[in-house]
Parts: sequence; structure tokens; C-alpha cells
Amino acid sequence: MITAGDFRNGVTFEEDGQVLQVVEFQHVKPGKGAAFVRTKTKNVITGAVVEKSYNPTAKFPTAFIERKEMEYSYNDGDLYYFMDTETYDMVPINASDLSDNFRFVKENMACKILSYKGKVFGVEPPTFVTLEVTKTDPGFKGDTATNATKPATLETGAEIKVPLFIDEGEMINIDTRTGEYMSRA
Repeated sequence: MITAGDFRNGVTFEEDGQVLQVVEFQHVKPGKGAAFVRTKTKNVITGAVVEKSYNPTAKFPTAFIERKEMEYSYNDGDLYYFMDTETYDMVPINASDLSDNFRFVKENMACKILSYKGKVFGVEPPTFVTLEVTKTDPGFKGDTATNATKPATLETGAEIKVPLFIDEGEMINIDTRTGEYMSRA
């Protein structure tokens, strides 16, 4: 059990059958009346963010989210298969449980599988990945203002904006959280 007075960023707890994670919290002690805890919580399964106030003595059961590293193997229709690197078991995960940034993951890449009480609800790809540019228009010298970009297709099929000096066949580093070009590899 955890009390609202013990809330910190990243703490997960259960409320009304939902698993919530504290994104922001603030202990408020007004000059008149009782103290309270103002929070911004995120539902870890649906992704919904809600602002709510709690009495500091309110108690909630702690929720333990399991993060297990697995290797992405292949997909078959709407099912994506991940291999447990310790037991070599294959775990199928539905496409609806994958986040938008999964488009930067290629086969044999390690990802973190998020589950709660045995139910998988999400996949975290690595923060930074190195991928090959498979298609992009050529950039011309002197064709720039400042920070000019062009669209590029990566080996996973994802499309991002890259600087004009990047050519087809080059390896680039990408931040999967923002989907932005970082540097040449």
C-alpha cells in the first residue's frame, strides 16, 4: 500500500481497477483548510492523462509493472512475435498494443515488453536506433536556407525528415521518442 503523501514521479498504483502512474505531483498546504496532493496521472494501459487531487492519507495498492527485455523476431499479419532471450519462448503481441514509435524497430532488435499481472499492454523500443536510409531525394549544394530538411524512407518503412546532405544508403541515428534524425552513424 502507498499513501498519496508518498507519491513521487514514476510511482504506479491501482485506483478503481485502473493502473495509474504519477507523471507530476505537488503537495499543497493552503493557509486555510487541509493539505492535499495535486497530481497528474497517466493510465498505463490506455495512455489517458488525468489531473486529480488526493487527501495525503488516502491509501492505494501499489501496482508492479513488469518490464522484460525481449527480441523482436517477426510479424505475421496483426501479430508481432517477440522472443524471450532467456527461455527462447515466442510471445505474440497484437498490433494494437504497439506504440507509434515501434515503426523504428527492425527484426532482431531488443525491446522492453510491459505487462501487468501477466497481461501485455505495451512495447518500449530502444531509445536510439541506427537505421539505413532506403529512399530520399538528392540534396543540391547551395539549396539551403537554414535547417533545410527533406523526407526520407528508412529500412523499416518509417518516414522522417533528414538534413539535405543525407543520401540513400547512409546509416543514421534516430531518437525513437520524438522520431527525429539525430546524426550520421
